[in-house]
Amino acid sequence: MAPSADHEGFPDVAPDTTTTVVIVGAGPSGLMLAVNLVRFGINTLILDDRPDKTSTGKADGMQPKTIETFRQLGLAEPLLKNGVKVYDISFWDSSPSHPLRRKGRQLHYPDHLVGASDPYILLAHQGMLEDVLINDLAERGVSVTRNSPFVSVSRDASTGKLHVVYEDRTAKARKVVRADYLVGCDGARSQVRTFIPDAQLEGEMTNASWGVLDGVIETDFPDLWSKVAVRTHTVGSILWIPRERNMTRLYVELSATAGERVDKANATAEYVKARAKEAMKPFNLEWKSIEWFGNYIVGQRVAKHFADPNLQIFIAGDAGHCHSALAAQGANTSMHDSFNLAWKLNLVSRGLARPSLLATYETERRKIANDLIAFDAGHCAAFEAGEAELARNFDENIRFISGVGAEYEEGLLTRGTTVVSSEREDRRLRPGALLTPAKVTRYIDANPVDIQLDIPLLGQFRVYFLLPDVRSATGFLEAVCETLGSESSSICQASVAARSSYTSHPRGVSSGDAYIVPERYTSVSDILSLALVTSSKREEFEVADLPTAMQRSRWTVYLDDSHADGCIGKWMETLDKERTGIVIVRPDGYVGALSEWSVNEGKEAASWVEGYFGFLG
Repeated sequence: MAPSADHEGFPDVAPDTTTTVVIVGAGPSGLMLAVNLVRFGINTLILDDRPDKTSTGKADGMQPKTIETFRQLGLAEPLLKNGVKVYDISFWDSSPSHPLRRKGRQLHYPDHLVGASDPYILLAHQGMLEDVLINDLAERGVSVTRNSPFVSVSRDASTGKLHVVYEDRTAKARKVVRADYLVGCDGARSQVRTFIPDAQLEGEMTNASWGVLDGVIETDFPDLWSKVAVRTHTVGSILWIPRERNMTRLYVELSATAGERVDKANATAEYVKARAKEAMKPFNLEWKSIEWFGNYIVGQRVAKHFADPNLQIFIAGDAGHCHSALAAQGANTSMHDSFNLAWKLNLVSRGLARPSLLATYETERRKIANDLIAFDAGHCAAFEAGEAELARNFDENIRFISGVGAEYEEGLLTRGTTVVSSEREDRRLRPGALLTPAKVTRYIDANPVDIQLDIPLLGQFRVYFLLPDVRSATGFLEAVCETLGSESSSICQASVAARSSYTSHPRGVSSGDAYIVPERYTSVSDILSLALVTSSKREEFEVADLPTAMQRSRWTVYLDDSHADGCIGKWMETLDKERTGIVIVRPDGYVGALSEWSVNEGKEAASWVEGYFGFLG
């Protein structure tokens, strides 16, 4: 059926444009989704109701996992150059018996608890982040369709296609796009969400109100360039965040008592400045300039569903979950919603994976959203309780806050997941967790590299063979490669189909991609890259000694010689000369499955790999 919803002033028109995915909303979540889909070669239309991009304020903190994602995309450098890196956090409080004083200081992301390659928060306002993503899209010939709010969507029962209706305010016309998928990245008041049955937000809204100021401050407060959590007995809590261009962001609690409703007349920049000055006595605060002011009411809510029953309409980011801004999770979690969805849409829209793969998006990301809401409620309560409780809350949740501790449960894409009950437990590699960072040496050119970053994001899975002694395991490797490469192999068949698909609908490219040389990583398959990690020395074997598939994968042969705590030891510490390991890593960097094998069990290992990829086809 054709769309029937009328909108005053805009005449009905038939679908005159066709695309694969329509994205509603050009904030961090929508742009992250678009950047990935366009790189994968998926036709994408991005709609945004605003006439222009974000220029100041809004989300400002990139966590270690998000920094890693931007590094994988090759988009981190402008943000690393212009943003501010914050490595530590200090805690201050006052009471009726003592004035404001520092109670403690600690590293924000200690290596023994987090183990991130970038152990800091990167501070840069949302407009800077959006610019990086928008520029990447522009280099690939795609732009945001602005001043174009989403109106409605309907499904044509005869074709299964979606008819997406939006207003083109510039042309003063109502337009309809025929699409396979629609993704709402349109915020907490999402209009797309209303077209997913029973997808309403569930949870609690509070009266807790916070004012947010970005500006240049003159002060004698000594910790201006650290992240600072302040709890006062008179005014409440303040969170200090250093910012780019000599600015500081202050989150200032406006509710004098728990549960108090704040008069909207007090949600002004002047009132927030006055409360901050009172809270920070005896230190002086004066603003030389203010770039942005915002106000928000704390709520912790999650949508009941993230997708419609037909797996064609999805929501991501704030459309699916709302929470406080105190732990800098919003844009980070939102972008990883999109990062999760993008590669799945790519495989299914190309016919390379069954549509059921898309059901894992809701299962996985709703779990993370619920984890986030549970953490956020405790984090807000810890701010109210004071320094000791807040420090404990940071300590217990530090891996989750950083992003590296956000983990998926066992399912179609995570086989044999180990449930972790404490953030302090062993950080060994396990399904459902992110690939642990490690330093290795690339065999072909002797370059030291970060193994989790070295293979570019091309929508592929990665299959790592961990061979402590490559010479004793050559037969194992040959048996696995021979089985997976045989014509009867489902992976081989999927690879043939993928090659045809990417030939007819190639990946979106920019001039910079020539320096990545993608064909180095797609020579065996567009579905997966093969990689070898060995403790053998470089002089002990030649690439020509390896099976043909690994010879063609010569850019992903790595020597585990770069650090005392090597890659194999970090990932699977029980391996030895007679024991090998295989780690399957998803396109989003999460471990899908891992297992150990005797060097005599090559065919069994190949069958295990085949079994994991049962969702292909």
